[in-house]
Amino acid sequence: MVIGLVFTIENFIAHAERQIDQIHRRVILGEIIPHAEKVFSIFEEHTEWISKGKAGVPVELGLKVCVLEDQHGFILHHRVMKHESDEQVAVPMVEESKKKFSDLTACSFDKGFHSPANQKDLQEHLDNLILPKKDKLSLKDKEREYSPSFIQARHQHSAVESGINALEVHGLDRCPDHGVNGFKRYVALAVLARNIQQLGVKLRQKELALLEPKEKLKKAA
Repeated sequence: MVIGLVFTIENFIAHAERQIDQIHRRVILGEIIPHAEKVFSIFEEHTEWISKGKAGVPVELGLKVCVLEDQHGFILHHRVMKHESDEQVAVPMVEESKKKFSDLTACSFDKGFHSPANQKDLQEHLDNLILPKKDKLSLKDKEREYSPSFIQARHQHSAVESGINALEVHGLDRCPDHGVNGFKRYVALAVLARNIQQLGVKLRQKELALLEPKEKLKKAA
């Protein structure tokens, strides 16, 4: 117990010394501190600076989580993104998902996941890839992205936003657990809870569909 306490105090002392050094360099010497040297939480050291680029909430602190949701609203796979960008996880997300769901043949991504390499590599894993380009579109790209099938798939993609919102509403907006392993465990449990909830919704819809003809017969009688 004493050894653990000593280790904790030494860790905080190291954080204090680093902070003093960075303040001196930034304020006195006028340096720009490299992003990689910055620590955003001395209690949860895995915390990252997340630039969302959205009005109202341009920046958040935490870890990004990528989720892959099927057409029925179930989350098939998720990945806690530690020091990873969207374009770095696109291929691993599909590869890992196909190990569990071999019939996965189509997937829609935001343009943040795009890179020339991803465009090529993902086509080897999927029959139908919906991946908008970030840059200026060529005539061939315009023909592909303005096609009815591409547009329809993009509209369906928006449904995953409701899944992300549901995860946040049901507790994933703020993780009460500690450490990166605690964060990953909490995310996994949130995904499980979301899928169980979605299963309950589907079962309830099925029950209501079976009851509907009976209710109509009662009214007719």
